[in-house]
Amino acid sequence: MTGGVDLDIRKVARLLEPVLEDMGFELVDVEFLSEHGRWVLRVYADKEGGITLDDCVSISREIGYLLDVEDMVRQRYVLEVSSPGLNRPLKKKKDYMKAIGKKVKIRISSPINGRRRFTGYLKKFQGKTVYLETDHNLVGLPFEDIEKASLVYEFDS
Repeated sequence: MTGGVDLDIRKVARLLEPVLEDMGFELVDVEFLSEHGRWVLRVYADKEGGITLDDCVSISREIGYLLDVEDMVRQRYVLEVSSPGLNRPLKKKKDYMKAIGKKVKIRISSPINGRRRFTGYLKKFQGKTVYLETDHNLVGLPFEDIEKASLVYEFDS
């Protein structure tokens, strides 16, 4: 979750997560960034079977009102609600558990054997380590060192 200016994005996520859950959605990620000279608060949500445009509109109405009432965002911004897409980010431990067996891309903060970027198949999440099969090697990546991770969509041949 990324934030800009003086916005504590974790506070925003903690505020929004139970609201989305009550609506039957999962909060996947929250970003606050400057794009083309304007601030954008982007909320990624999902549900089993995927999220529709109507779902995004409903979520936007609900959380837009809540954000206005709580007055957490001090500058002008645009609220966007979106699907996480095919290359869904992996944020929480449960995201990694659901991704076992799938192809993922991971960037870590501290290099392992001179590398910070890994792409391969997620084999397991055990203790505080994510195990990835890359080029027929199993590499263990410390969960706390993961800066960014996402699914890699594989098109059928």
